Amino acid sequence: MGEATKLHRYEGRAGVVTYDAKRCIHAAECVRGLPAVFDPKSKPWVQPGATDADALAGVIHRCPTGALKLERTDGAAEAIPATNTATVTRDGPTFLHGDFALMAHDDTVALRDTRMALCRCGASQNKPLCDGSHRELGFRHEGALQASEAPPAPVAGGRVAIRARANGPLMLTGPLTVMGTNGRTAYAEATFLCRCGASGNKPYCDGTHKKIGFTA
Repeated sequence: MGEATKLHRYEGRAGVVTYDAKRCIHAAECVRGLPAVFDPKSKPWVQPGATDADALAGVIHRCPTGALKLERTDGAAEAIPATNTATVTRDGPTFLHGDFALMAHDDTVALRDTRMALCRCGASQNKPLCDGSHRELGFRHEGALQASEAPPAPVAGGRVAIRARANGPLMLTGPLTVMGTNGRTAYAEATFLCRCGASGNKPYCDGTHKKIGFTA
């Protein structure tokens, strides 16, 4: 990840909505869910006073990147999901949902969140997180998982640690279910995801980063 981003804060009776522009890829779940609160044509574009806390939280929790958060006045916090999933999207990032910790080079936690979007194209300026660069690059991958043997039954709970290997893949350690656009799923407790964009076994790493000289 790049330099720390200043969070934009919007106060209302339900609490404070925070917005990290660097993590936003304009999935627009917020705009579709509560257009009276989230209106890109207005200034400020977030009006949290236009609804109650439960409605606001319900929409914010659908933000797949974690760019939006809610600090509720009543102190209620976003629940940590019981299982960890990595949903591969068509021509775009992998959306994480669960209990995730992005580790820094010194193995300290750089970011802990229930929602993240991981870059798959290799061009993000906010690696390993997606910044929308896949659109300009014209990255293409349908997001399907290849046929494989039946995976073991998923284990509920447990944090997944994310480590970016220098010039290589993302190593996710912990109970994780990867979900493809073709309905196939794969469970593992050690998952290596491509981040150079060139693997022939997407979304997984196949070592192509070495051949193309990927650096990150």
